Amino acid sequence: MPVDQDWLDQVDEEVIDPALPICDPPHHLWDTAQSRYLLDDVLGDTGSGHNVRSTVFVECMAEYHVDGPDALRPVGETEFVESVAEASGDAKIAAGIVSYADLTLGAAVGDVLDAHREASPTRFRGIRHACGWDASDDVRNSHTKPPQHLYLDETFREGFAKLADRELVFDAWLYHPQISELASLARAFPGTTIVLDHVGGPLGIGPYAGKREEVFDTWRAGICELAACPNVVVKLGGLAMPINGFDWHKRERPPGSAELAMAIAPYVMLCIDEFGPERCMFESNFPVDKQSCSYRVLWNAFKRLAEGYSADEKAALFHDTAVRVYAL
Repeated sequence: MPVDQDWLDQVDEEVIDPALPICDPPHHLWDTAQSRYLLDDVLGDTGSGHNVRSTVFVECMAEYHVDGPDALRPVGETEFVESVAEASGDAKIAAGIVSYADLTLGAAVGDVLDAHREASPTRFRGIRHACGWDASDDVRNSHTKPPQHLYLDETFREGFAKLADRELVFDAWLYHPQISELASLARAFPGTTIVLDHVGGPLGIGPYAGKREEVFDTWRAGICELAACPNVVVKLGGLAMPINGFDWHKRERPPGSAELAMAIAPYVMLCIDEFGPERCMFESNFPVDKQSCSYRVLWNAFKRLAEGYSADEKAALFHDTAVRVYAL
């Protein structure tokens, strides 16, 4: 996913409320032939004017071990991110690390979880096992190639059960037709904190293109069901990805924060209404969302959306919920 910095630089804005503390919960780190996003890139974004106090890294299949048992190869990513976190010093980049372990290993996944913790004793906080799946070839399924109905699978749930004993958080990445499956998982494991990534992935491409109202209705029903599970929190962001169908990345100029805020407001505001600020956290999802907007513009958009909330509510949305959930 190449990022065109010259294109992004066409739109620049003054930072809104620059003193407001932010914990950005999640970003990624990688270095591939197609894209690079490493410590200096993160620091360039987090240091662009907003008061980012800390960040959380979420898995993206970076720097896996190339040998050894397949199940343990993702531990290489934790080792890599741990080294980045150490190098970041007071910037507290990757103050929390959410890694990948194949929960379809069932009970045997416990050894993998313990290996992640050994690789990062003070920062490892949880696991993401994405389940984004759609029947259409126009919708790319999650990078871990999940089967349909992953979160309903009995063996997956045997592995999921190993998170609670270790007080680990579970990040969930899926598409909007699958939200009810996550609600089923949350009800089955009320003692495990579950974080819904990217407001539940409302799709706007392939068979969902041009059907924003229909998609919104399906998405809203799922969100309302999920919000009834007190162990679930939600990340407010990820809506500038191309899969959401806004197509900002195809324009001659990127959007400004006012346009972004207007477009994503229905999703963000419904989540805050249903979950409450204490169960919501704004997120950049960089560098994926950087295909559509700059870091400064994105957080300005979030601040526009939060304008009517109290100081305590803003603190929760921008910083405190993430810090509490990931025990930073």
